[in-house]
Order: sequence, then structure tokens, then C-alpha cells
Amino acid sequence: MHRKIIHVDMDYFFAQVEIRDNPKLRGKPVAIGGSSDRRGVLSTCNYEARSFGVRSAMPTYQALHKCPELILLSGDYSKYKEASDQVLTIFKLYTDKIQVVSIDEAYLDVTDSKLFFNSATLIANDIRKTIKAETGLTASAGVSFNKMLAKIGSEINKPDGLCVLDPINYKDIIPDFKINCINGVGKVTHKKLIENGIHTFADAMKYTKLDLINLMGSFGPSIYDYCRGIDAREVTTSYERKSLSVERTFQEDIKEVNDLEYRLRGCYEEMIDRLKKISERIIKTIYIKIKYSDFKQTTIEQGINDLDFKHFFSLLVERLRQREVEINVRLIGVGVKFHSEKLKGQLSFSF
Repeated sequence: MHRKIIHVDMDYFFAQVEIRDNPKLRGKPVAIGGSSDRRGVLSTCNYEARSFGVRSAMPTYQALHKCPELILLSGDYSKYKEASDQVLTIFKLYTDKIQVVSIDEAYLDVTDSKLFFNSATLIANDIRKTIKAETGLTASAGVSFNKMLAKIGSEINKPDGLCVLDPINYKDIIPDFKINCINGVGKVTHKKLIENGIHTFADAMKYTKLDLINLMGSFGPSIYDYCRGIDAREVTTSYERKSLSVERTFQEDIKEVNDLEYRLRGCYEEMIDRLKKISERIIKTIYIKIKYSDFKQTTIEQGINDLDFKHFFSLLVERLRQREVEINVRLIGVGVKFHSEKLKGQLSFSF
């Protein structure tokens, strides 16, 4: 029997909450994150901002260059958490098999639901209507028989849309999907796939599993399955996050330490913002990650829970000094590792 999976994704969530609470912002380009001094990166933006080429994770200075009229808000996490909790409460009306992926998205397994004659499509539509009625926010949903296709479906008719990829129609639809629809295909992986002529699912289907293993290593079998609509992952109702990180790949390799410090700070600010969403976790280690222009990568960590930026920058400087030759940097990242979830406590932020 095919499973019935729904992926619900709130539309431009943080910005949408702000617009809901301040209707004067409606119809104007709005972004959350960054800072007024043009440093940092955006957390999210609405579709009016996206029409100018602004997108999440974009440096603030670049976003303001593309859209000088962009309304930049620092954001209020307590409001977003409250709205997220409301949405989760709504999900629980339909199933207890819920995998919360982030503050604004989740998978729901409704395979055994008796609601709406066990129609996942009707359930998804009702979820969206209920969210709109009770929170004033819109959500998009994807309905399918596995997690991968449900997630892709939730992106197809955004915003405020629904897409169904069922066991009958999916084979006719997915061959044209872009290969970077697959979760885990980032910029570097995407570039490598493109260089080998793999632009779409149909292109990937021309390769054998061994070909993809030789090309993409351990990720090869997943690509082989995903491009055929195969995904056996279950909707898991709980898991323990072991780490959290933010990284950036640069369009051009960077050599100057001052420039690297600036990019590192952008990653750091986004990481701090994301850590506030899981403030009950206790940090045991901080670390940074560097990938050089020759694609070799390295990490360096320190066993402390002090999140002052100076500690991350010190790790960066220490690792750069250890280079035997001067090599430009193509990726930089920051991260933390957590103690077991059994150890409860509050993060102590130091700035």
C-alpha cells in the first residue's frame, strides 16, 4: 500500500507574520534579518522583494542594491514561534505522525487517517484552510506517496498552493524536474551534475547506479533513487539534532582575511538566529569549516559554549595560519555541536 504524505510549508513565514500584523506592509518588498548598517544576511523575504532578485541568505548590502526600497525588519522570534505553535496544534487535529523539519515546515503521514474518506488531497486542502482561518497565514502543500515528492510538490504552486504527485501521474511529471529540486543538491553538487550533463531527473535516469556512485560518491545511490521517485524514508516523529551549522559558497574565491571575516560574520549571525529556535540545547563545541579553491576542506573546533564571535574568528585565523601555501577560500562555515538532549538547559549568548 502506498503511503500518503503531506509536506506543509508556510509561505515566506517570518515576513508573512510581519505583514499580517502590520497591513501597511502589504504589497511592499519586505525582508527579515540583516542589519541597518548593511552587514549580515537575510533570513527570508516576501514575493514582492523576490521580484527584484532578493532572496533568503543574501547579504544585506546586495539585497539593498537590488531593491533600494526594501523594508528591512530585524524580526521578532517570539511572534514567529507563537504562530508556529498554532500551526503545529492544527496539524495534530489531523494526525499524530508529524515530523517538524523547521519552524515553518513539516511532514504529515496521513496513511491511516479516517478523515475525508482517507483522501490526502482533501486533508491537505483542509489543513491549509484551517491555517488561514485560525492564523491569517497562507501555507503551500505537496501531497505524494513519499517525502521527497511531497516536499517538491509543496514548492510547485507557491504561494498558497497545492500540488499532488500520485502513484499514477508522477512518472509523467518528474522527468522534467530540475536536478537541484532534490534536497541535498547544493551549489557545488549541482555544478558537478551540470558539468556532467545532468540538468533534470530525466538526465540522471540515463546513468546507472554505479555511474552515479563513481560521479557523486555516497550521494550517488540517493540521486539514482530520487530521480525515479523512490524514497523509503519514514516520517519520524522525533530525532535528536547533534549539530547546527551555516555555510556559504562564494561566487569568486577569497584570499583577504578581512573579506573572510566579513563573510564569517554573516554566517555567524544567521547561526545565532537559528540557535534561538532551539535554545534548550546545550552546546559543547564550536567549530568553523573551510573549503579551499582546490576543493580540499578542513574543520577546526574548540570545546567551549561561549558564542562570542571572537572565538569563531580566532579559529579561522588559526587554521589559515596553518596553511603551507597560500590557497584561496571558496567556502566558509560556522557551527556548533550539542550535548545529548538528555542534558537540558538554556543557552547563554555572549556578544
